[in-house]
Amino acid sequence: MIARNAPGRRHPGRVVAVIFAVVVAIGGGIATWLAAQGWGQAVGQDVSPLPPATAEVTRQTLTSTTTFDGELGYGVAATTANRLTGTITALPEIGDVIKQGKPLYSVDDQPVILLYGDLPAYRTLAEDAEGPDVEQLERNLEQLGYDGFTVDDEYTWRTAQAVEEWQEDLGVEETGTVEPGRVVFLTEARRISALDAQLGAAATPGQPVLSHTATAKAVTVQLEPSDLADVEVGATVEVELPDGATVPAKINELSTEVVAGSGQDAESTTVVTAVAQLTGDKAAQAAADYDQAAVELVITTGERKDVLTVPVIALLALSGGGYGLEVVAGGASSYVEVDTGLFAAGRVEVEGDGIAAGTVVGMPE
Repeated sequence: MIARNAPGRRHPGRVVAVIFAVVVAIGGGIATWLAAQGWGQAVGQDVSPLPPATAEVTRQTLTSTTTFDGELGYGVAATTANRLTGTITALPEIGDVIKQGKPLYSVDDQPVILLYGDLPAYRTLAEDAEGPDVEQLERNLEQLGYDGFTVDDEYTWRTAQAVEEWQEDLGVEETGTVEPGRVVFLTEARRISALDAQLGAAATPGQPVLSHTATAKAVTVQLEPSDLADVEVGATVEVELPDGATVPAKINELSTEVVAGSGQDAESTTVVTAVAQLTGDKAAQAAADYDQAAVELVITTGERKDVLTVPVIALLALSGGGYGLEVVAGGASSYVEVDTGLFAAGRVEVEGDGIAAGTVVGMPE
């Protein structure tokens, strides 16, 4: 027996189902629709005359998808806040890509450097310091071409010496220590999306300075909490661009936020945001002409490989309950009970006695 699955869900004004339009209410309503056509037959019952049209049972991979409206850009922006006191003396331009070892901005003509890592800078690193933040700094120094130390969790005099060389190349005071406000650890290179401070403005701790996104094109989509059953980080999806081209993408971020309602009695709502990053050079080239654009994100919600399928409209409501097909053979036809599985693209997965690839079944006009 095969599992009974409901067809793809619809979200008004946002999701475009891929199910054939004639299935007006497949989740619980298909029997009603079929009965309205005068179909409610007994298994094994001979039929006369023959059906007005026929179709063959086909073996194929059946895939159901749900389509969401999305926005092509660079994903959700994050903000970097200043931790120093002084004057902002340099800022990047919107659209600049800042990579490892390069300045994000400057305070008092001293750069604040982007380094790679997951752990935020939270203390001054100097000789005799130990911990994962030390290893994170040393790994960056090594990747930037500095040596003479061992990448581990111990800040030795050799580490301090490498830091002094790095500071000399940056043109800053050679202290051999690293203050938390002088470096910002982020996971990768970032694209500047907005400036939250002005050149020449006073720099104060906690002040937002700039916002940034990933450097690769990505699609941002608003989902309902119920959609999380079909969406997960790492899932491969497709993006339909404004010109109709379809390119691959991968969901790399899912976030949930509770938004308070406006008004005294308004209820809070839960907003789910998914970010799908385009994958591969061909996808990047196809989307290169679009800075921001409305697109569609297509998510696979179900797949059944190598199964028997028929057009949905070939299904009949049987008098004893369940569904059947009118099997045509040898100039005659009879009703055969079938189990249904996945509904997708106007077809349905079926299984029943005598049902095989090439079996001819009745169809309405």
